[in-house]
Amino acid sequence: MEETKKPKQHIPTKTQDLIDRRRRAREGGGPEKVADQRKRGKMLARERIEFLLDEDSFEELGLLVETRCESFGLKPSALPGDGVVAGFGRVNNRSVCVFAQDFTVKGGTLGLAHARKICGAIELAMRAKVPVIGLYDSGGARIQEGVDSLGGYAEVFYRTVQASGYVPQISAILGPFAGGAVHAPALTDYVFMVDGLSHMFLTGPDFIKSATGESTDFESLGGAKVHSSKSGVCHFVAGSEHDCFRQIRELLEFLPQSCEEKPKAVMPSDDPFRLSPQLGTLVEMDPKKPFDVHDVVMEIADNHQFLEVQKDFALNLVVGFVRLNGESVGVVANNPLYFSGALDIDASEKGARFVRFCDSFNIPLLTLVDVPGYWPGVEQEHAGLIRRGAKLPYAYCQSSVPKVTVVLRKAYGGAYDVMGSKHIRGDVLFAWPCAEIAVMGPHSAVDILHRAEIAAAPDPRKRRDELAADYVAKYASPYHAARRGYVDEVIDAKETRPKVIRAFQFLRDKVVERMPKKHGNIPL
Repeated sequence: MEETKKPKQHIPTKTQDLIDRRRRAREGGGPEKVADQRKRGKMLARERIEFLLDEDSFEELGLLVETRCESFGLKPSALPGDGVVAGFGRVNNRSVCVFAQDFTVKGGTLGLAHARKICGAIELAMRAKVPVIGLYDSGGARIQEGVDSLGGYAEVFYRTVQASGYVPQISAILGPFAGGAVHAPALTDYVFMVDGLSHMFLTGPDFIKSATGESTDFESLGGAKVHSSKSGVCHFVAGSEHDCFRQIRELLEFLPQSCEEKPKAVMPSDDPFRLSPQLGTLVEMDPKKPFDVHDVVMEIADNHQFLEVQKDFALNLVVGFVRLNGESVGVVANNPLYFSGALDIDASEKGARFVRFCDSFNIPLLTLVDVPGYWPGVEQEHAGLIRRGAKLPYAYCQSSVPKVTVVLRKAYGGAYDVMGSKHIRGDVLFAWPCAEIAVMGPHSAVDILHRAEIAAAPDPRKRRDELAADYVAKYASPYHAARRGYVDEVIDAKETRPKVIRAFQFLRDKVVERMPKKHGNIPL
C-alpha cells in the first residue's frame, strides 16, 4: 500500500509574521467595536490621522506596544497599540507629531503604555521642534491599571507643560473625555470640539446628581457649545470631524514650527497700500452708536480674511489671526456691540491668554481700541475682576513681540492703559481723529469737575452737554494725547491698513533685552 504523503506544513516567513502582527495591531478592537464606533458617527483613529495629515505622510511609531498589566483579566495581546496611535507626518508640507486615541480598544482608556506613547510623541515634537496635535476620544483612566494610569496622565501633564511655549500644541476632542484626564488638552494652546460629538467634564452627570442633586446631561454639561460660549475651554467649534481637521490645518498656517522661528510668510495678494473708505465713515458716527469691530479687522486684513479664536466666548473682546502683507499677525480688539467694548473678567483672561501665545511664538500684535473702561458690578468685583483682570496688562507688559495699537474711538481709564498703550511698551500707537483718550467719559468727568455749575444752570442737561463737549476738545481729543507723546500719529481712518503694515515692517527685527530671572508671577 502506497504511503499517503502529508502536505508540507506552511511555516510563515519572518516577513509574513511581521505583516500579520501589523495587521492585527491595525485592526484595533475588532469588527464589533469598529462597527460601534461607526454607528456613533465617528471616524477611526487612523482614519482621523490620514484625513488630517498630507496624503501618505504618516509614519506610525509604537504600533506593537502592549500593556504589561494582566490584572482583572486584561490580556496584553487584546489591547493592540494599547489604544493609541502615534507618530509623525506632515500638514501642508510641514512636519508635525500626532497621536490619536482609539476608542475601539478599551474605550480609548489610558494605561501606562498608552501614556508613554503620548509622552513619546510630545518629546519627539520638542526634539524635532515641530507642532504636536492630539486627537482625544477616551473614557479616561484605565481602572484596571490603578495608580499606573493616574501616573500616566500626570506624565502627560508634565510633558505638555514642558512643551508649552516651545512648540505649538493643538488638541481635538472627538468623543467623550472625562475626569482628571481633561487637564491634558486644557494645558495645550488650542482646543477644538465637534458640535454634538465632543463632551468634556471633570465629573459626569450621574456623579453630579448623586453629589449635588443637580440634573444634567452630557451635552448640557460639557458639549461644544457650552465650552465655547460659557467656560472658554474650547477655542474652535466644528460642524463635523472633517471640518475640525480642516480648521486645524488652517490654524497651523498662521503658526511657526517652534518658538525659535517666526511664522512663515505667504506671497501677498492684496495691495499693502490699499485705502479703506469704509473706515472713514466710522469716524463721523455718533460716538454712542456701536459698530461691529469685525468689520474693521477684516477691512485692514489681507483679502478681508480673519481667523477668529474663541468667537463665541467673551464677545466684548475679539481675538484671532490675520495676514498683513503676507505676514501672520495676532489681533486683539474691543467690540462695542457687546458691553460697549468694556473689559470684564472673561475678556481679560481671553485677551491675556492670546497675547501670551502670540508672544511665545513670535507673532506680532495689532491692538484695536474702543474701550469705555471696566464693566462695573458687584458680581464682577466679587468674582475677582481686580486679580483676574490684571492678567491682561501682565501679558502685554511681558510681551516682547512688535506691538502696534490703533485707538479707534474710546480709550478711558485703566482700560486704556492695558490695551497696548505706549505706557506698557506698545511700540507704535496711532489714533483716529474721533478718538477720545481720558481718565473717564466726558459726562462722568464734568459731573465731578463742574457739579455745582451744572446744578445752578437754567438748563442743567444742556449745560452738561456743553461742558462735556468742551472737555473732549481740551482734554480727551487724540491731539491732546499726541502733544504729550502718548499717540505717535493721528491718522486718517482710511489709511489704517498701510500705516499698520509699514509699522510692522519697520519693527520686524525688534529685539528686547529680558531681565535675568526664572519667571514672573502672573496673577492667577
